[in-house]
Amino acid sequence: MTDVASPSVKTEPAAPAAVSADSAASSAALPLPSDSVGIVTPQRMHFAEPLPLRNGSSLADYDLMVETYGTLNAARTNAVLVCHALNASHHVAGVYAHDPRDVGWWDNMVGPGKPLDTDRFFVIGINNLGSCFGSTGPMSLNPATGQPFGATFPVVTVEDWVNAQARVADAFGIEQFAAVMGGSLGGMQALAWSLMYPDRLRHCIVVASTPKLSAQNIAFNEVARSAILSDPDFHGGNYYAHGVKPKRGLRVARMIGHITYLSDEDMAAKFGRELKAEDIRFSFDVEFQVESYLRYQGDKFAEYFDANTYLLITRALDYFDPALTFGGDLTRAVAHTKASFLVASFTTDWRFAPSRSRELVKALLDNKRPVSYAEIDAPHGHDAFLLDDPRYHNLMRAYYERIAREIGA
Repeated sequence: MTDVASPSVKTEPAAPAAVSADSAASSAALPLPSDSVGIVTPQRMHFAEPLPLRNGSSLADYDLMVETYGTLNAARTNAVLVCHALNASHHVAGVYAHDPRDVGWWDNMVGPGKPLDTDRFFVIGINNLGSCFGSTGPMSLNPATGQPFGATFPVVTVEDWVNAQARVADAFGIEQFAAVMGGSLGGMQALAWSLMYPDRLRHCIVVASTPKLSAQNIAFNEVARSAILSDPDFHGGNYYAHGVKPKRGLRVARMIGHITYLSDEDMAAKFGRELKAEDIRFSFDVEFQVESYLRYQGDKFAEYFDANTYLLITRALDYFDPALTFGGDLTRAVAHTKASFLVASFTTDWRFAPSRSRELVKALLDNKRPVSYAEIDAPHGHDAFLLDDPRYHNLMRAYYERIAREIGA
């Protein structure tokens, strides 16, 4: 990480998890693929200046977790910001020395020779405010009380995250990103960058996303939140003081979400109606393989994710609607954008359907904005943006080649 430019911003390596000497030695000797960014170290950046929030309040003395890959060139023109989705974080690529199994969530996209080539681009991943992966959020101590924020942590929005990300860019001395890229909720952030800071990005890459949630999507989020809020261990969001977690609610929330991330075709191919045993057992225990899979995903999620964070992030999804202040007219909302756009969707993604991407493309074309659109026939549903589809990756590789030529990277 380069030195930060502002005296109000401090940066330090994040404390690694405790690890034995044997484990550390094993990790150091771990053979990594040639196209991996390798062992990475997150940085904690502290911002003293209050950040005004969309809800009218502000947040001061907050931390953001940041990871970087590649080298920032002398002109600071080759930086790419990767925005994360609901349950992801700043850990975009590479592995941690203390846990080589913890591979970055978009590691197949980012690295030497990969579509987003870190031999040519300087890539930044930032964990958003309100998250549970090191940035200031509900689990953090409130300086005013000395206790975790819990339910008192302010409701944040996509726009608040983008303003915080802009301060990270300022700290690196980056006046303009070569690209801002994201999938799903990350795509909303990329779009918001093009609207809020039109001069600060050359390209906006929106993958498997939408300019606003449908009523059905808001409904799914509400059911998931209700599962958490109704868990007896939730305690009004202040469960930290009780030494418990609302795991039952989190399990159900994750199960609901996971169903929406997969297509019917993908679920049929993976599980069909396959039973765990040889025959039905006339019980309400797990009998089908798909039930076992969902419970496994729910249990795993409930162990590492924070319930208050889940509430915050799903509400940020709900609130995002850049056309709202333009009477619902998306064409007017994107009229002042200056970036070139790449918009990509997947045919079986019913959570953020291709029709929503086409709505954004039409609004951009109505304003004569430069936009490329790809609708990829893939069977994997919404999760396709995270997977190794050669057509999808070739699209991204070609687009980043174009960006590299523009900036001489």
